[in-house]
Amino acid sequence: METFGSAALIGLGFGFLWGIGCSIAIMYSIYLNAYRKAVKDSLKPEPPLRYTKVLEQALAKRAKAAAKAAKAAAAGAAGNVEAPPQ
Repeated sequence: METFGSAALIGLGFGFLWGIGCSIAIMYSIYLNAYRKAVKDSLKPEPPLRYTKVLEQALAKRAKAAAKAAKAAAAGAAGNVEAPPQ
């Protein structure tokens, strides 16, 4: 019984390590393929439609936040409203 237990633990350890190794290899190959696609997209003369759409949304969100902060700063400088806590 003692021999079976140690063999089972060794087999479990090797199986676990093999599974982890395979998982890491798969994740790495997915990462490399996504990276290659991103490099290919970045070399295109015209950026992809999805990229331009997301970039426009991000810039609009940033401009809206900057306008809100400027408005709050102007109101705080005038002494009308306290600056919001940060």
